[in-house]
Amino acid sequence: MPDNKQNAILTLDAGGTSFVFSAIVDNREAVEPICCEAYPSDLGRCLDSMVASFKKVIDKLGYYPAAISFAFPGPADYLNGVIGDLPNFPAFRGGVALGPYLEEKFNIPVFINNDGNLFAYGEAIAGALPELNGELAGLGNPKQYKNMLAVTLGTGFGGGVVIDGELLRGDNGCGGDVWLSTNKLDNSLIAEEGVSIRAVKRVYRELSGDNSELTPKDIFDIAEGERDGDREAAVASFERLGEVAGFTISESLNIVDGIVVVGGGISKASKYILPSMIREMNGVRKMVTGEVFPRLQMKAYNLEDENERALFMKDDSKTVTVPGSDKTVLYHQTKKIGVMVSRLGTSRAIAFGAYNFALNQVKK
Repeated sequence: MPDNKQNAILTLDAGGTSFVFSAIVDNREAVEPICCEAYPSDLGRCLDSMVASFKKVIDKLGYYPAAISFAFPGPADYLNGVIGDLPNFPAFRGGVALGPYLEEKFNIPVFINNDGNLFAYGEAIAGALPELNGELAGLGNPKQYKNMLAVTLGTGFGGGVVIDGELLRGDNGCGGDVWLSTNKLDNSLIAEEGVSIRAVKRVYRELSGDNSELTPKDIFDIAEGERDGDREAAVASFERLGEVAGFTISESLNIVDGIVVVGGGISKASKYILPSMIREMNGVRKMVTGEVFPRLQMKAYNLEDENERALFMKDDSKTVTVPGSDKTVLYHQTKKIGVMVSRLGTSRAIAFGAYNFALNQVKK
C-alpha cells in the first residue's frame, strides 16, 4: 500500500439515487467530486460502484488517504459500520457491514456516522463554535464555550452533541438523536412531526385552507410577501416549528449546556423560526407550590438578532476575592446560551465533520 498522507480523508455524500465521492485535505475539497449511480436495489453493483469511485478519487488525489469517513442514513449500527434496513436502499435489508467491507478493500480505517452528528462536529471544530469564541476573545470577553448542541431542520429533525471537542456518539450510536423527543403541542407525537418539512406544509395547509402542493420555500416566499398566499398562516407555520423545536432543545440543554447551532434547509426561514424558539427556551416552569422557575438556568439569546447578539457578547463577569487571600477569581454570575444559524452550510459542515472526526480518531 502506498504511503498515507495523514491529513487526507475520502468522503461520500450518500443520496437516495446517487453517490458523490471526494477527498478533503485541511478542511478543503482536494479533488473534483465524482458522481455515480447508487444502485439501491442491487447490493453487488452498489458496493462495486463505491469501491471503483473511491479508487478514482485516490487516483485524482495522487496519494493514499489516511481514512474514509462519511455520513450514511440509518437505521444503522454506526459504531460497527453496519447499515440496517433502509427504506430507500432495499439491497441493505438484513444488515450490510459496509464499514468493515471498505476497510478490507482499502486497508485503512472507515468511519460512518449519521448526518446530524457530523453536522454538529463540523460546526464545533471548523464553523460556528470557533467563530463565536474568536469573536468573544476579540471583544476581550474571557468566556469561551466548549460544548454544542446542533440541530438540522429538514426532511426530519436531526441532532448532534459535541462535548469539549468530542462527538457524543453514545453506547448505541444514538447520541444527539432528538427526533423522537416529545412534541410539545401533542405529547402523543414525536417532535419530528412538528419540526420537519412535512410539519411546515401541514400547518400552512391547516391554517390557510390551501391544499395545493407547496414547498417550504414557497411558504417562505408567501411569508416574505413575494408570492400570493396567506402570509399570516405562512409565518405561523414557521413559528410553530420554532416552538416545538425550542421545547426539545430546552430539554436537551438542561443536560448538554452548550451553544445551539441550527442548520438544514428550513433554517433559511430562521427569521421566523428563532424568535419563537427563543421564547420557548426562555419560558418558565412551576412547582406544586406555585413557585416559578426559568425553563433553563441559562438565558437564551438569538445571535442572529443584532441587539441580542450584543447583549450576549457583553462581558458580565466580575472578580471576587478568595477569602483570607489577596487572590481573585472570575465570577460568571450570568449564565448565557446563544442560538445561531450554521456558518458553514449543512452539507459543508457534514463534510468537515466527517473529515475532522476521522483525523481525530486516526490520531488516537
